[in-house]
Amino acid sequence: MMDGHEVTVVDNFFTGRKRNVEHWIGHENFELINHDVVEPLYIEVDQIYHLASPASPPNYMYNPIKTLKTNTIGTLNMLGLAKRVGARLLLASTSEVYGDPEVHPQSEEYWGHVNPIGPRACYDEGKRVAETMCYAYMKQEGVEVRVARIFNTFGPRMHMNDGRVVSNFILQALQGEPLTVYGSGSQTRAFQYVSDLVNGLVVLMNSNVSSPVNLGNPEEHTILEFAQLIKDLVGSGSEIQFLSEAQDDPQKRKPDIKKAKLMLGWEPVVPLEEGLNKAIHYFRKELEYQANNQYIPKPKPARIKKGRTRHN
Repeated sequence: MMDGHEVTVVDNFFTGRKRNVEHWIGHENFELINHDVVEPLYIEVDQIYHLASPASPPNYMYNPIKTLKTNTIGTLNMLGLAKRVGARLLLASTSEVYGDPEVHPQSEEYWGHVNPIGPRACYDEGKRVAETMCYAYMKQEGVEVRVARIFNTFGPRMHMNDGRVVSNFILQALQGEPLTVYGSGSQTRAFQYVSDLVNGLVVLMNSNVSSPVNLGNPEEHTILEFAQLIKDLVGSGSEIQFLSEAQDDPQKRKPDIKKAKLMLGWEPVVPLEEGLNKAIHYFRKELEYQANNQYIPKPKPARIKKGRTRHN
């Protein structure tokens, strides 16, 4: 919008919140539509960033059918829109298309190692078939597509209770609760800050690269290292608690971003600690906001109208 583009945000608020965009409401280049992409959408656009889908395990496991519908019917609807109006579509795919990888780090050529009937399958396979749909529309209908395989991302405005590693740890550390680590904590993850991802998406959308591109931070850490780092940054006395391992939890995650560097000139620039400090600051403010704006319903006294007997 700062570059003069008109932006229409389409959200059904299944995991998003109006508060995340309220500072744009009223801006002449901004429009917000409360709509579910599972239903067809008829608008005029030049570019479509198809970001719709719950993306944290608790969210997509809570409603696996909705997750599948968003990634299948929703993607078909967006591709149909792109075809009708001649728009370019960027699909927000995921590192989950690689499943629990047997190759490390993961490059775009790797086909993945996914359980098609496991608890995460609604998301993993939903995104895999969404990619298939993009290339079917490109081949058959000539629709311009871009596919970003997004690795773990964090930052302000992420949902505090979304059940992801970073939000869990920050919330637990701020509230003085134990930091819960599933399994031994030796699983690895690589986290990028949200502004790096946004830059990558915009560069990819406006590039001529139509094959999938990994967008992530190749700096790999174990879950245990993350827990310790967040504990230290928050200055929390929380202990670290080990729980039983989650099913189909990938043991290793690290993007190979050679392609993004070479073809897009993109790589993450925000240092991990700087990003974490921004996220911690946001979560602190959110907790204060919640504490000050809690609506506690008070029981209303029963009103009895004079002259009428009430029958229960």
